[in-house]
Amino acid sequence: MKPLLLAALALPLAAGAAPLKTDVAHSQVAAVFTQMSVPVEAPFKKFAASIDYDPAKPAAARASVEIDTASLDVGDPEINKEVVKKEWFDAAQYPKASFVSTAIKPAGAGKLAVTGKLTIKGRVADVSFPLTVTTNGSKTVFEGQLPIRRLAFNVGEGEWKDTSMVADQVVIKFRVAADK
Repeated sequence: MKPLLLAALALPLAAGAAPLKTDVAHSQVAAVFTQMSVPVEAPFKKFAASIDYDPAKPAAARASVEIDTASLDVGDPEINKEVVKKEWFDAAQYPKASFVSTAIKPAGAGKLAVTGKLTIKGRVADVSFPLTVTTNGSKTVFEGQLPIRRLAFNVGEGEWKDTSMVADQVVIKFRVAADK
């Protein structure tokens, strides 16, 4: 059996009062993990983000993200077929992972503290993470990382609960560019 990679998550973002349009070409959500002591960064090819953000009213921001769990690309077609199976994402039963913000607070210049609900494989957890916000012309870029434990979301069942092959720690890394 080929070693699989992990993959757990849903990504996070930030937002406020005026809906922004996600620039998918300049955005990315990825799972970063260690497989057999080798670091792996695997992007999700399909995701959607809804961001309401007004820099003058950051506490009014709202964000939600949906990730197509079958879109994880670890760079190997055989492993990509494995991660959609029941032992990993069970994409047939749980095709989407999601994040919905519950609070977004200013945390210094160009920084926000984000809290919300992360749902992966039917399991919901309260999560918090820092977020950086930069503006370049009409584009606003939200970047951050959310560390999670894949086993808390039942990602890696059966023999894959053993973390010697694929580490339990996974970081959901994201960069979402949006236009007004």
